[in-house]
Amino acid sequence: MDHPGFFTRSGPFSLGVIAEATGTALGPGADSSVMITDVKALQAAGPDDLTFLDNRKYLAGLGETRAGACILAPEFAKRAPSATATLEGGKPYQAFTRAMTLFYKDALRPKAAASRARRETRLIDPSAEIDDSVTIEPGAVIGREAKIGAGTVVAAGAVIGYRVVIGKDCYIGANSSVIHAIVGNGVIIHAGVQIGHDGFGFAMSPTGHEKIAHIGRVLIGDDVEIGANSTIDRGSLSDTIVGEGTKIDNLVQLGHNVVVGRHCVIAAQSGIAGSTHLGDFVIIGGQAGVFGHLKIATGTQIAGTAHVTRDTEPGSRMGGTPAQSFNVWARELAALRKIAKSGRR
Repeated sequence: MDHPGFFTRSGPFSLGVIAEATGTALGPGADSSVMITDVKALQAAGPDDLTFLDNRKYLAGLGETRAGACILAPEFAKRAPSATATLEGGKPYQAFTRAMTLFYKDALRPKAAASRARRETRLIDPSAEIDDSVTIEPGAVIGREAKIGAGTVVAAGAVIGYRVVIGKDCYIGANSSVIHAIVGNGVIIHAGVQIGHDGFGFAMSPTGHEKIAHIGRVLIGDDVEIGANSTIDRGSLSDTIVGEGTKIDNLVQLGHNVVVGRHCVIAAQSGIAGSTHLGDFVIIGGQAGVFGHLKIATGTQIAGTAHVTRDTEPGSRMGGTPAQSFNVWARELAALRKIAKSGRR
């Protein structure tokens, strides 16, 4: 069907401009004045498009591409068709990411209602402090004494709670809610995210379970991104914290009093139980679980579906259930396969 698309494409741009923006070098014979109109995947790209190759498993596709230009590592440049100009660099994926931003800058943030009406005042408490440049889409609710910084977009149906602080240039997704929280600058909160609700805390006894009051907050650093339908509980006495630059996938749960360091990556369907502390640059694979009250050291990598039950050392690579050194886990799996094969004989 004929559709105008959801994001605005900039350009066209010359190969020289693209090379400068992406930090790549033009390959031999490439004409810096050639204009490129769009960015596309390797097999879909045409003579006016830019594509990329980062994984050698797609080398066959490189030989067949019709792209006008391709970002790739220098060792693969000779495999590109003669009609395809090369832009060469050591990190093609990162370079192509910059190219996509050059062509589609507005695609860095989702669009919900994308309403031209900047705000619907009847759902905004008059005590809220909102910069004049803030966009508030239909149905969004802004609570008493909330503060929202310049350039932020609050999408349709979102709720910003009492005394919540949202920084500059943030995006608060449709039907999300942010309560009991202080959010930094440049934060992206996708649709359905729930931030600042009660943690799962009860004083249990044989006669029943008494609810524990949660008087802490959620503190979110600059440039954090939180995927759709993820949940971050507020702290009980201390705060739940997500450090700057951390990226959280969809359907992730952070329990009360969890502290996540800077520039961590947490993949979908993972859960971190209460009062666990993650250092900086921790990577957690999909569907992994981390027990409560642990210290996950800086640089730890946790494989998908692993379950961590003890503290880790800096730079650890963990896998399995219960999680252990990745190398030990791999050897155990190999030994089990060997035993299984011998049993079948």
